[in-house]
Amino acid sequence: MMTLSRFIPDRFILTMLGVVALASLWPAQGRMEAALATVTNLAIALLFFLHGAKLSRQAIVAGMGHWRLHLLVFGCTFVLFPLLGLLLKPLLQPLVGTPLYLGMLYLCALPATVQSAIAFTSLARGNVPAAICSAAASSLLGIFLTPLLVSWLLGGQGEVAGSTFDAIEKITLQLLVPFIAGQLARRWIGAWVARNKHWLRYVDQASILLVIYSAFGRAVNEGLWSQIPLRALLMLLLCCALLLVLVLALVWLLSGLLGFDTEDRITILFAGSKKSLATGVPMAQVLFPAAAIGAMILPVMLFHQIQLMACAALAQRFSRRPQ
Repeated sequence: MMTLSRFIPDRFILTMLGVVALASLWPAQGRMEAALATVTNLAIALLFFLHGAKLSRQAIVAGMGHWRLHLLVFGCTFVLFPLLGLLLKPLLQPLVGTPLYLGMLYLCALPATVQSAIAFTSLARGNVPAAICSAAASSLLGIFLTPLLVSWLLGGQGEVAGSTFDAIEKITLQLLVPFIAGQLARRWIGAWVARNKHWLRYVDQASILLVIYSAFGRAVNEGLWSQIPLRALLMLLLCCALLLVLVLALVWLLSGLLGFDTEDRITILFAGSKKSLATGVPMAQVLFPAAAIGAMILPVMLFHQIQLMACAALAQRFSRRPQ
């Protein structure tokens, strides 16, 4: 039963699917939609403010010296993923269709997760300080690199709301400024955030759910489900699993060829194979027009669940190795 439980979606994933269903049946419209957009923007700012307040500068400094590991993690996140997305185009685009393939390219441009990369590294007995540093730096770099990668990967194939520099400006104001404000406020609220992290995680989750409801509601109003057939969704699930398997295999192979020890290879595996739902969903809100957001974040949502299940199984396996 414990083995099976690793492959059952957790409550948040099930709630997220419920929100997608709710937005599909009862999307916000008219004044409600405009009010929801304002509330969603405020929720995103709060989400990144709390991320800034939670992140320990001491933990970042502790892992900063391992520059070879960090370079490989960044290379996997921002080079390997995008290249795979482009190289697999002849396979992926016919299977899922152009809108969802563009969503997979967006997925490939996202930064790594922070919480799950660190949690799985810790469970697998990897290099935790290096994981903290790499995941945190990836999240920050993604604020600037993701819009540039999206502009390059999508090219003329998809719509981006405004120019690349406009997107960076919007992301800086909506995501980076609240994050820096959280870091500055950490000296006053850091201890309170640490004491209350058990319920503050619900603020994170509520913010993501709000963005998903708002994004899918707008996409449904624009005819999302009439444009994406069920077969394409099933193929998308298969393609996300294929992408994750390829990345995990290549990251593990590269870290071995470059001579890293087992603890560092574990860190690189979990930090370099992740893509952030918490960053990807709010960022899509800024980067893409309303009609495109639903198709853009569907691959991110599916990949997020698959990576959690696969990495949970891998972390458990690594944890059982001899000391």
